[in-house]
Amino acid sequence: MFGKEDNTYNELREKSVSQWLDDMSHHEDIEVRGGTELTKDYIEDLKKKIGLLEKKNTLKDKYLRRLKRKKDQINL
Repeated sequence: MFGKEDNTYNELREKSVSQWLDDMSHHEDIEVRGGTELTKDYIEDLKKKIGLLEKKNTLKDKYLRRLKRKKDQINL
């Protein structure tokens, strides 16, 4: 609202998890290698869902602001 949100911690955490998954993708155990791909896909799916929810929330906020403005105009 007042400035850019600081996402340093989240970006660092995301890079760390990504690096760890990349390292595990070269593991000798086939189950571990397969699990890393599944985990990466799951994280991407969650990011898409978060984006959709943020978009819906933005739309809802926009609608509620309009509704409030109309209500305020009626009460004047």
